[in-house]
Amino acid sequence: MYKRNNQGWLKHIDFIVIDAVCLQIAFVLAYIIRHGFMLPYSLEAYRTLALMLLAVDILTAAIFNTMHNVLKRGPYKEFAETLKHTAIVFAVMTLYMFSVQTGDVYSRIVMFLTAGFHLVIGYAVRMAWKPVVRRLVLDRPNATMILVADEARIPEILSHMSGASYISCKGIVLSDRDAEGETVEGIKVVANLSDAADYICREWVDEVFIYPDELRDFDIGAEGAVEEEASVAGLISQCRQMAVPVHIRLPLSDNGGKTIVEKVGGYSVLTTASNYATPMQLAAKRTIDIIGGLIGSIAALIIMAVFARRIKKESPGPLLFKQTRIGLNGKKFKIYKIRTMYMDAEERKQELMESNRVSDGMMFKLDWDPRVIGNKIVDGKQVTGIGEKLRSGSWDEWPQFFNVLRGQMSLVGTRPPTVDEWEKYKYHHRARLAAKPGITGMWQVSGRSRITDFEEVVRLDTEYINHWSIGLDLRILLKTVKAVFKKDGAM
Repeated sequence: MYKRNNQGWLKHIDFIVIDAVCLQIAFVLAYIIRHGFMLPYSLEAYRTLALMLLAVDILTAAIFNTMHNVLKRGPYKEFAETLKHTAIVFAVMTLYMFSVQTGDVYSRIVMFLTAGFHLVIGYAVRMAWKPVVRRLVLDRPNATMILVADEARIPEILSHMSGASYISCKGIVLSDRDAEGETVEGIKVVANLSDAADYICREWVDEVFIYPDELRDFDIGAEGAVEEEASVAGLISQCRQMAVPVHIRLPLSDNGGKTIVEKVGGYSVLTTASNYATPMQLAAKRTIDIIGGLIGSIAALIIMAVFARRIKKESPGPLLFKQTRIGLNGKKFKIYKIRTMYMDAEERKQELMESNRVSDGMMFKLDWDPRVIGNKIVDGKQVTGIGEKLRSGSWDEWPQFFNVLRGQMSLVGTRPPTVDEWEKYKYHHRARLAAKPGITGMWQVSGRSRITDFEEVVRLDTEYINHWSIGLDLRILLKTVKAVFKKDGAM
């Protein structure tokens, strides 16, 4: 039976468990130093605190994936990651104690000492455990593997597998010609495709790795049977009968992005996407959106009440501006903003296209927009009004928190295009729609008022999608707060 390697954050469950134990040790030491030689678990309040520390520690590792590439990290990188993990855990714990108003029940000295001990002990144990894991991996028996591929692919495959010390290539089967007995890249061709199954059946072979040549090797007949027995598809079927694990490099599966194996409609498929998120990560993102959406919606109602009278006085009409935008994977929705333009703004847009700062026409932005409420020319000079004030401080964006609560948008994401912008999209522009649109995002905190190249916007949005994590969202939110207060890059 084939043992599949753990995926995602569970891949390093040993480090997660060890870190949780180190945190409890740090907690006990801190309590003893502060209160004398007795265990904190004897008191109900501290038992609850210990359980919360355990839960938060594990959730931090799962949601923020703090153990990612832990075996590859050097001493300095490991210290930085341990410090980051500890900081997140104790920031969450501080927020928890503040929200339930139990901060006065616990000793602050205990909490500070626990954080310090956890950083030191956790870092030391991680560094000590790494060589043990490497030794366990290196010392395990090598899996004997047969490679099945076209002759031209063999050097590439062997190069990729050179870092996998637990794999021992026993032999090669060429899928494009008969070459039994020959040697390719120093490894013997042990069988031809027609008799490869017989060889595997009678020799010690743990696994078979198959690199088919695009779709040529998967010719299936009308009834689903293999056209000819001497084929890669036929060998896969024969290996299945023998219960020999087969690894298939699917055609076109390495063209960028991330790849996962899953079930779709009962079929085992290999799925390639620019990025993917675990259900726990998505749940965490949605929880943050709901909390932020509630707070933002309340603030939006207050802001609307403050500016409503003046907006309606200068430009009669509805307070809220609704516009159809393109959301996740092309789904249309109505976005909400405080209206900052006169009612005929859309009709006047065409006559202003020559002044568009985005030269390729993929977005529409002006240095000074006469359609904005209060903007006028007085004595030959451009004068701004209430509309520009709302836009420069991003006050008009607050009703988008209603969209966040409805699940149409997220706090952090990509900029949702208008319908006319979307209709001009090329294939690589469509990548921006792979994430739920956000109130803020990577390009907004990168000096959005100075970016006039739409391709740069696409690059930043695509970079956000490819490297998305909860941690990245939090960093963007913090940068957004800073940018809003500085009025940096408002558009």
